[in-house]
Amino acid sequence: MRLARYEFEGRVRIGVVEGDCVVHLSDRIERLNGDMAHLIEHWADLRSQAEKLRGRADCRTGDVAFLAPVERPGKIWGIGLNYRDHIEESGSPVPEEQTWFVMANTTVAGPYQDIELPRVSKALDYEAELVFVVGKRIRYANAGDASDAIFGYCVGNDISVRDWQLRTGQFSIGKSFDTHAPYGPWIVTADEIDPLSLPIRSYVNDEVRQQSNTQHLLFTPAQQVEHLSKAMTLEPGDVFFTGTPGGVGGAMSPPQYLEVGDRVRVEIDGLGYIENTVAKG
Repeated sequence: MRLARYEFEGRVRIGVVEGDCVVHLSDRIERLNGDMAHLIEHWADLRSQAEKLRGRADCRTGDVAFLAPVERPGKIWGIGLNYRDHIEESGSPVPEEQTWFVMANTTVAGPYQDIELPRVSKALDYEAELVFVVGKRIRYANAGDASDAIFGYCVGNDISVRDWQLRTGQFSIGKSFDTHAPYGPWIVTADEIDPLSLPIRSYVNDEVRQQSNTQHLLFTPAQQVEHLSKAMTLEPGDVFFTGTPGGVGGAMSPPQYLEVGDRVRVEIDGLGYIENTVAKG
């Protein structure tokens, strides 16, 4: 099922996307309103209601403005160096341990929202990424529990300010500028997707920059959940960026950083696409 958060007729709503049709769940499901995290947390009880509403067509996808599926996740984290071709282009050794950084929840942006070129840097880069959303509260997950804890998947772009990212050994500030985590356009529930067999691509102004497949992930989404849950309780609505393949602008010679007016599109087969334009910050 494709679950989206969007604005329609001046209100934020949650709905199901089927083809080019949107079925409103808000108002039909008690206390849902525009809160995706509530739907995720209570999915076991609310799924049957959502299923019964499928097949309606309240409006078309062109009538709504899609928003980030979870507006302010409790946690946003990103993993670095998780595709072998990206590891090679970065000149880094293959990591034996997962390399994580925190992203501020103010980085969240909608799937078609402008992204900012900050005033303090010109080293703005793109990173096409598979994103997963946690569906259950979990700690100390084993392999089976970890897979079951993933609610669904989205398309993401881990926009990175390279000079801020690389000036110290800590990546988090360079990964936490406002608007630099666009994702969406909806959540495809985990039962409909094989996360380890998805072609992924990025384009800048229609030029292909990245082209790979999630089968090349070094650490899978389930392994990521298993690892992180050893340190912290993962909760419904938490959002995780799973790494980017080779082809980022900063690894080119000379580097090809984003400029105002550039359009960046990320596609993942089976999940859809996001497209964001660089605007002056």
